[in-house]
Amino acid sequence: TVTDRVATLTLNRPDRLNAFSTSILDGLLEALPRLGADPEIAVVILTGAGRGFCAGGDVKSMAEGSSQMGVEDAVQRLRGRMEVSRLLHEIPKPTIAMVNGPAAGAGLAMALACDLRIASESARFITAFAKVGFSGDFGGSYFLSKLIGTGKARELYYTGEPLDAAQALALGLLHSVVPEFELLEATTALAQRLAHGPGIALGLMKQNFNAAETGTLSELLDLEALHQIQTAGTEDHLEAARAFVDKRPPVFKGR
Repeated sequence: TVTDRVATLTLNRPDRLNAFSTSILDGLLEALPRLGADPEIAVVILTGAGRGFCAGGDVKSMAEGSSQMGVEDAVQRLRGRMEVSRLLHEIPKPTIAMVNGPAAGAGLAMALACDLRIASESARFITAFAKVGFSGDFGGSYFLSKLIGTGKARELYYTGEPLDAAQALALGLLHSVVPEFELLEATTALAQRLAHGPGIALGLMKQNFNAAETGTLSELLDLEALHQIQTAGTEDHLEAARAFVDKRPPVFKGR
């Protein structure tokens, strides 16, 4: 759904806590590049239907039968699906995970791939992979290490110990926790604030932060210099400068 420049992607398989299915992953792989390129969309929210955010892989389906696909084909297929996390992390728009309930395994990884995370008090977080004999996918080990440090990330992966919302907030995994009945309002307010901000500048900020995670200081300084000069030529920058002089709030248009 799209409301006032904010697109909300809702994982809609509530009977399985929104565990992955082919249609869910195909939908995300189609929607995220499209929304990232759409000039009418400024912010993307990811959430789940019903009482859960996303349970990750469908363990019940795994127990019902095994794939006959060869290892190389299976690796390629999984790697293609894991592009969902890269897209959430890299599309040039702020992405917000609105965590309304349990986020487990690859579902947790998708939430971590977003720029910001807001959770209800009833949300729960678990890496879950060790509990089903998996090593982990969808970039969870990368994002969790960046957010809370490799030591704690390894502990949560190895032990599979769950976190409640308060614990996740204290670790820095979340940006805010609100009562369940306030989650939609709080997330919408943040999304609208960003959607009416300087869209080009926010997209380039995201590129800067992503580069800072993997590059050298010199490389980042080069990128920051380029982006700073690029934003200096935008209508939003000129509007902000004029608003400062006029002592009024700027009206950004994302141009």
